[in-house]
Amino acid sequence: MIKDSYGAGERLADVEGVFVRAILKLFGVLLVTLVSIPLILTVAYAVMDPWSVPMIRRSGAGEPIRHRWVPLNEISPTLVQGVVMAEDARFCLHYGVDLGQLKIVVEEALDGGNPRGASTITMQTVKNLYLWPERSYLRKAIEIPLAVWMDLILSKDRILEIYLNIAQWGGNDFGVEAAAQRNFGVSAANLTDRQALALATMLPAPSRRNPRNPGARQRRVMAHVARELDRAPWVFTCLPQSLRP
Repeated sequence: MIKDSYGAGERLADVEGVFVRAILKLFGVLLVTLVSIPLILTVAYAVMDPWSVPMIRRSGAGEPIRHRWVPLNEISPTLVQGVVMAEDARFCLHYGVDLGQLKIVVEEALDGGNPRGASTITMQTVKNLYLWPERSYLRKAIEIPLAVWMDLILSKDRILEIYLNIAQWGGNDFGVEAAAQRNFGVSAANLTDRQALALATMLPAPSRRNPRNPGARQRRVMAHVARELDRAPWVFTCLPQSLRP
């Protein structure tokens, strides 16, 4: 009887072991799949024009979104330059992640500070394509390696083209063409310099800024960006010649 009890216990342990290994194997497969999806999609986006997570979410909820993809060479050069200068002036110099700014963020985090920016254009593109909007260290930890991968796989001008075509410009306007048409009634290619700078400086807070009637703070930012376009031509060295100041 004692022997039979030991035998039953061993069989139960074997069954439990098989079950645990099966669960771990399934978890591993799911983890590899989740990791592989953005890696594969990034490669595909070299030739495919993607939608962002917010675009997919709103469209799936039945909300009408305004969006039309336009190539980078059909966007006002002033707007392209303004976005780079305002959002990520070291865009042409880093490999998807600005290590200098990241170091500051890490030091603040170790000191107990709240999560904050330091996101490059590449990191913002990754967030829009694959992740969630709320700031957290977990999101940043996923965002960083994906941004490095994107910078390795895609050209700088392709990353910028994707970003400008999926960024949210307030409400349900996604992409620069929708923003230009809604706010000024012209295509992104035909914006005046002032209109282009007004749209470029909306992105940090699109829901609170009005490009048709910029507030005092936004006007100061527009003036600063306009000055820097002439002072720092090195910022745009990775862009096509037609898009440089």
